[in-house]
Amino acid sequence: MTPLTAYLLLAAMIFALGLGIALTRRVAILVLIGIELMLNAANLNLIAFWRFGPHPEALTGMMFAIFSIAVAAAEAAVGLGLVIAYHRHAKTTDLDAMTRMKG
Repeated sequence: MTPLTAYLLLAAMIFALGLGIALTRRVAILVLIGIELMLNAANLNLIAFWRFGPHPEALTGMMFAIFSIAVAAAEAAVGLGLVIAYHRHAKTTDLDAMTRMKG
């Protein structure tokens, strides 16, 4: 097994774990954690393909990963802000109970 294959298998397992968490949990915070795990698996793929690609000195994979981390941080901040705002209003973070949001 090559190192690239090992990284890709690890990323696939992390992505599958995140997908399982995001699809099976009903608490909004745990769904956000699952989405973050999936984004981290994608970052691992970007870094692995960059490192074992034909031109690792170009730093393109690193820049894509840094951009993806910035997008994930913004997504987490907005998602957590929405969850906290809804919790203050409805006193629940259960996704089945979040049928409508009003200001």
